[in-house]
Amino acid sequence: MELNTNVKEGIIFPLGDENEAYAKYFIGKSFVAGLVNDPEINVGVANVSFEPGCRNNWHKHLNGYQILLVTGGEGWYQEEGQSPQKLTPGDVIVTHEGVKHWHGATKESWFSHIAITAGTAEWLEPVRDEVYNAL
Repeated sequence: MELNTNVKEGIIFPLGDENEAYAKYFIGKSFVAGLVNDPEINVGVANVSFEPGCRNNWHKHLNGYQILLVTGGEGWYQEEGQSPQKLTPGDVIVTHEGVKHWHGATKESWFSHIAITAGTAEWLEPVRDEVYNAL
């Protein structure tokens, strides 16, 4: 499937390395490629890719925010108390400071987004399988 190939082969941005540093906050495998490595810039910019079925834990951004620019595949984004949103290339998500949320791939597709992040993440509980599997 073209959606999967574009993400896995890093057609737009490199797939990056397996996200071992944050693996404990993900169900499934994710990959990260840092895109901006300038010490004078205090915003992280990375290509984050998720294998099918992978998602991160619920989390919040403290003293900052996160902007997601979807570049490949199909994924999900959900804020606490809101309905999940299906994401496809071209979608943009803005998560404000302190908003509890999660994001990840659909069960059938790889998923990638550029994450522009300021502040720090507070990692919370995993997204329960019964919640994810009902999507």
